[in-house]
Amino acid sequence: MRVEAWVIGLVAAFFGVVSPVYWLLTGDETGTSALVMTTLLAALMAFFLGVVAKQLPDRPEDRLEADVVDGAGEVGFFPPYSWWPLYGALALGTCVMGVIFGWWLFIIGVAVGAVVLVGFVFEYYRGYHAH
Repeated sequence: MRVEAWVIGLVAAFFGVVSPVYWLLTGDETGTSALVMTTLLAALMAFFLGVVAKQLPDRPEDRLEADVVDGAGEVGFFPPYSWWPLYGALALGTCVMGVIFGWWLFIIGVAVGAVVLVGFVFEYYRGYHAH
Protein backbone atom coordinates (compact mmCIF):
# COMPACT_ATOMS: atom_id res chain seq x y z
CA MET A 1 0.00 0.00 0.00
CA ARG A 2 3.01 2.25 0.10
CA VAL A 3 2.78 2.76 -3.65
CA GLU A 4 -0.88 3.70 -3.41
CA ALA A 5 -0.12 6.16 -0.60
CA TRP A 6 2.62 7.80 -2.65
CA VAL A 7 0.44 8.09 -5.75
CA ILE A 8 -2.44 9.67 -3.85
CA GLY A 9 0.07 11.89 -2.02
CA LEU A 10 1.38 13.14 -5.36
CA VAL A 11 -2.21 13.84 -6.42
CA ALA A 12 -2.68 15.86 -3.22
CA ALA A 13 0.54 17.78 -3.89
CA PHE A 14 -0.57 18.50 -7.46
CA PHE A 15 -3.91 19.90 -6.34
CA GLY A 16 -2.16 21.78 -3.54
CA VAL A 17 -0.06 23.58 -6.16
CA VAL A 18 -2.93 24.07 -8.60
CA SER A 19 -5.38 25.55 -6.07
CA PRO A 20 -3.56 28.86 -5.35
CA VAL A 21 -2.58 29.20 -9.02
CA TYR A 22 -6.23 28.82 -9.98
CA TRP A 23 -7.23 31.38 -7.34
CA LEU A 24 -4.66 33.90 -8.58
CA LEU A 25 -5.58 33.48 -12.24
CA THR A 26 -9.36 33.43 -11.94
CA GLY A 27 -10.43 34.73 -8.53
CA ASP A 28 -13.24 32.17 -8.56
CA GLU A 29 -14.28 31.21 -5.03
CA THR A 30 -16.33 28.16 -6.01
CA GLY A 31 -13.69 26.45 -8.12
CA THR A 32 -10.97 27.30 -5.62
CA SER A 33 -12.93 25.83 -2.73
CA ALA A 34 -13.57 22.68 -4.80
CA LEU A 35 -9.85 22.35 -5.52
CA VAL A 36 -8.98 22.90 -1.86
CA MET A 37 -11.48 20.23 -0.82
CA THR A 38 -10.01 17.88 -3.44
CA THR A 39 -6.55 18.56 -2.00
CA LEU A 40 -7.72 17.82 1.53
CA LEU A 41 -9.53 14.64 0.46
CA ALA A 42 -6.46 13.33 -1.39
CA ALA A 43 -4.25 14.20 1.61
CA LEU A 44 -6.63 12.33 3.93
CA MET A 45 -6.58 9.28 1.66
CA ALA A 46 -2.78 9.35 1.41
CA PHE A 47 -2.49 9.60 5.20
CA PHE A 48 -4.88 6.69 5.70
CA LEU A 49 -3.12 4.49 3.17
CA GLY A 50 0.24 5.36 4.70
CA VAL A 51 -0.92 4.40 8.19
CA VAL A 52 -2.44 1.15 6.94
CA ALA A 53 0.74 0.35 4.99
CA LYS A 54 2.77 0.52 8.21
CA GLN A 55 0.36 -1.81 10.03
CA LEU A 56 0.15 -4.52 7.37
CA PRO A 57 2.92 -6.91 6.41
CA ASP A 58 4.18 -6.84 2.85
CA ARG A 59 1.56 -7.98 0.38
CA PRO A 60 2.46 -10.34 -2.47
CA GLU A 61 1.58 -7.54 -4.88
CA ASP A 62 4.33 -5.39 -3.36
CA ARG A 63 7.13 -7.95 -3.73
CA LEU A 64 8.95 -8.44 -7.02
CA GLU A 65 9.87 -12.07 -6.26
CA ALA A 66 6.32 -13.15 -5.34
CA ASP A 67 4.51 -15.93 -7.16
CA VAL A 68 0.82 -16.10 -8.04
CA VAL A 69 0.25 -18.78 -5.42
CA ASP A 70 1.41 -16.37 -2.67
CA GLY A 71 -1.84 -14.44 -3.08
CA ALA A 72 -4.03 -17.53 -2.66
CA GLY A 73 -6.44 -17.86 0.22
CA GLU A 74 -9.52 -16.12 1.49
CA VAL A 75 -10.03 -12.80 -0.21
CA GLY A 76 -12.78 -11.46 2.03
CA PHE A 77 -16.47 -11.49 2.81
CA PHE A 78 -18.76 -10.57 -0.06
CA PRO A 79 -22.37 -10.18 1.08
CA PRO A 80 -25.22 -11.67 -0.92
CA TYR A 81 -28.04 -9.59 -2.30
CA SER A 82 -29.76 -7.07 -0.04
CA TRP A 83 -32.98 -5.11 -0.40
CA TRP A 84 -32.05 -2.56 2.28
CA PRO A 85 -30.23 -0.11 -0.04
CA LEU A 86 -33.39 0.16 -2.15
CA TYR A 87 -35.48 0.90 0.92
CA GLY A 88 -32.87 3.43 2.04
CA ALA A 89 -33.08 5.20 -1.30
CA LEU A 90 -36.88 5.31 -1.03
CA ALA A 91 -36.62 6.75 2.50
CA LEU A 92 -34.18 9.40 1.29
CA GLY A 93 -36.46 10.21 -1.63
CA THR A 94 -39.36 10.60 0.81
CA CYS A 95 -37.25 13.00 2.89
CA VAL A 96 -36.38 15.07 -0.18
CA MET A 97 -40.01 15.18 -1.26
CA GLY A 98 -40.90 16.15 2.30
CA VAL A 99 -38.70 19.24 2.03
CA ILE A 100 -40.61 20.18 -1.12
CA PHE A 101 -44.19 19.29 -0.17
CA GLY A 102 -44.33 19.43 3.61
CA TRP A 103 -42.42 18.73 6.77
CA TRP A 104 -44.83 15.98 7.78
CA LEU A 105 -43.60 13.92 4.83
CA PHE A 106 -40.00 14.63 5.82
CA ILE A 107 -40.69 13.31 9.33
CA ILE A 108 -42.21 10.13 7.86
CA GLY A 109 -39.12 9.71 5.67
CA VAL A 110 -36.82 10.10 8.69
CA ALA A 111 -38.81 7.50 10.64
CA VAL A 112 -38.73 5.06 7.74
CA GLY A 113 -35.03 5.80 7.27
CA ALA A 114 -34.32 4.96 10.92
CA VAL A 115 -36.05 1.60 10.52
CA VAL A 116 -34.13 0.95 7.29
CA LEU A 117 -30.83 1.85 8.96
CA VAL A 118 -31.45 -0.59 11.81
CA GLY A 119 -32.47 -3.28 9.33
CA PHE A 120 -29.38 -2.68 7.21
CA VAL A 121 -27.02 -2.80 10.19
CA PHE A 122 -28.53 -5.98 11.66
CA GLU A 123 -29.11 -7.73 8.34
CA TYR A 124 -26.71 -10.59 9.09
CA TYR A 125 -27.94 -11.18 12.65
CA ARG A 126 -31.43 -12.41 11.79
CA GLY A 127 -33.40 -13.89 8.93
CA TYR A 128 -32.17 -15.85 5.94
CA HIS A 129 -28.51 -14.70 6.04
CA ALA A 130 -28.03 -14.95 9.83
CA HIS A 131 -24.82 -16.48 11.07
